[in-house]
Amino acid sequence: MTSCAFPLAGTSFRAIETRARLDKLTRFLDSATRAPRTEIHFGADALLNLVPGVGTLTSKGMSVYLIWEARRLGVPISTLLRMIGNVGIDFAISAVPVVGWVGDVFFRSNLRNVALLRDHLDRVHPVPNRFQR
Repeated sequence: MTSCAFPLAGTSFRAIETRARLDKLTRFLDSATRAPRTEIHFGADALLNLVPGVGTLTSKGMSVYLIWEARRLGVPISTLLRMIGNVGIDFAISAVPVVGWVGDVFFRSNLRNVALLRDHLDRVHPVPNRFQR
């Protein structure tokens, strides 16, 4: 008799749900739109930084939310510090008018931070390959 095992047994549903939510937020912030006739992607982070002060604080607030979620999921301090460093560099780039706007398109701290988070989740909460028996 074959048992019908649930394909995600042993995987944290919280981690799976969080992974999907943070991936959506990251795409929104860093790569939601493609510039016409180019392969350059940008998102709300670059657009919000066009609004002096409030836009920058809003976009960095969403970046800090990613770090908060990573902390909640048990990411080690060393990784959290790297994530904070990425947002700090992004903030410093954003602080420079005009040049910072262009820099935001190319330095995507949120994509970098979600990659760090994904590496941690892959080690701690691996998603099983559905095709393995």
